[in-house]
Amino acid sequence: MLNIALIGIGLCVSGLLGLIPSASAQLFTFSKQELIDYTTQNPFERFADGRPKVPDDLIERARELSSEEVWEVLQQKHFDNQYADGFQILHPGKTMVGRAFTVQFMPLRQDVDGVAEGKAKDHGIGRLENQTAIDMLQPGDVLVVDLFGKKVDGTIVGDNLFYYVMQATHGGGLVVDGSVRDLQGISEIDMPAYFRSVDPTPIGNVMLTGINIPIRVGNATVMPGDLVVGDREGVYFVPPQFVREVLDRADETHIHDEWTKKKFAEGKYKSSEIYSTPTDPKLRQEYQDYLKKRLEELHT
Repeated sequence: MLNIALIGIGLCVSGLLGLIPSASAQLFTFSKQELIDYTTQNPFERFADGRPKVPDDLIERARELSSEEVWEVLQQKHFDNQYADGFQILHPGKTMVGRAFTVQFMPLRQDVDGVAEGKAKDHGIGRLENQTAIDMLQPGDVLVVDLFGKKVDGTIVGDNLFYYVMQATHGGGLVVDGSVRDLQGISEIDMPAYFRSVDPTPIGNVMLTGINIPIRVGNATVMPGDLVVGDREGVYFVPPQFVREVLDRADETHIHDEWTKKKFAEGKYKSSEIYSTPTDPKLRQEYQDYLKKRLEELHT
């Protein structure tokens, strides 16, 4: 059973694995093996810390996904808690896609924070703060932060750190259940972001309690390495084991929509004769032939 202390106050620092003796590090480590154990269905390679690594080519394919296409597969799998919405969205016309790099903050409690800071110091680690996590980001990551909806003093980045995140992740993106600051400057940087609010205050009165652990964003449970897909509606967190199926199903949906609109454009059919399934057997066969041809074109 997952140790609650490990989730609640466990700082899972990927770059520190191997530096912290396991016997004394339970307070703030999530071991490579534990990360593997809790993402055991991952079909892909992993980062050195055990985080699933969805391949770059699949990330590129996912840029064409919509929330509805992700929902269709996940609801069939009974993964009903993978979607979060209600965000302010920066650059809503730009799809956000990448691998989840999860970070958790909690309201500051000095006795707990003091122990964590002391243990970090014992292992040669500097102060635990937002930049501790930000400096670990890699290309293709999306920084996903549980800041428990905090507005004042809940700003994970301003424009300078937002720019750094963009550079480190190669434009991956940011999702924060909290706030940002310097919106004018951030809006000039070409990286998607999802946030609850904007506030001029710097981050404060919080403590960093987890890096690359399971976190909650809205009603969604997010695991390190999930495929993050954000569009104008909200954000999906796709478990790695479903990524290929989501993408393959989406290809079929795109082709179906393409064919349907072609037939509508002919002006010969009512919508009920074409959508969602043609009523005429000859049209159904025409669609099946079209689908086969287009799938071959996409996958060769």
